[in-house]
Amino acid sequence: MLRSLFAGISGLRTNQSMLDVTGNNIANANTTGFKSSSTVFSDTLSQMLTAASAGNADRGGTNPVQVGLGVQLAATALNLNQGSAQTTGRTTDLMIQGDGFFVLRDGQENVYTRAGAFTFDQSGVLVAPSGMRVQGYAVDAAGAVDTTALVDVTLDTTALGLGVDASGNPIELTSYSISADGKIRGVFSDGVQRDVAQLAIADFNNPAGLEKIGDTAFRESANSGVAELGTAGQGQRGQLMAGALEMSNVDLSAEFTNLILAQRGFQASSRVITTSDQVLEELVNIKR
Repeated sequence: MLRSLFAGISGLRTNQSMLDVTGNNIANANTTGFKSSSTVFSDTLSQMLTAASAGNADRGGTNPVQVGLGVQLAATALNLNQGSAQTTGRTTDLMIQGDGFFVLRDGQENVYTRAGAFTFDQSGVLVAPSGMRVQGYAVDAAGAVDTTALVDVTLDTTALGLGVDASGNPIELTSYSISADGKIRGVFSDGVQRDVAQLAIADFNNPAGLEKIGDTAFRESANSGVAELGTAGQGQRGQLMAGALEMSNVDLSAEFTNLILAQRGFQASSRVITTSDQVLEELVNIKR
């Protein structure tokens, strides 16, 4: 059977994968915090027809004669470039300016996201649209941050032990704001401002190695490295911007160009199959 027939089939498969990746990028052009991907192709193992030979006193050396057997998908490269900011004015909408990921609790597992469209639920817990709980650090009555363990970010202030004000009324939270370092600062009924919690930010040695799991979230993989937890502005972690969201980093002009390239590559590979079929037909017709 002709090698070109199977080479054409491999071209169909890989260019179809490129179409799939490009189509997913275009579909998520308006998805908050989405990171686009691109395809990387590589050739497959080549068949050796004649091995290379070294030269001698009588004759020079010869190069190997090899015939390639097609193409394969080598990788889907994750593009982690910063997306543009969309101002919303909502206090709980957060954007990381720089590197890092928000930490979410999904059952017994921590996952990571750049999409900061958060809200407080009926229990006062900060959650993502999927219901996963945003993770951070507890703050005591003295304002000290406990970075030894992650906790659910909540507006529950009972742990502060505030007691009552001068009038004998319980001290309650009246409003809050989120600063660039991720601290949630509350304004209380006694007129005093206190830190309630601080959001955790994760960083990775190889963030491109993270595994997409849906809901614009990622999980650790064998090649991403372990999550290095900290706070906004610490190390290489970016600052937070409240009242804004990071938009998708999809470049539609580039994606439509990739769409044309994938379409033409698929078309050319199908033409190779058609031509190979015609050659086989001529070979069968020799007997007639």
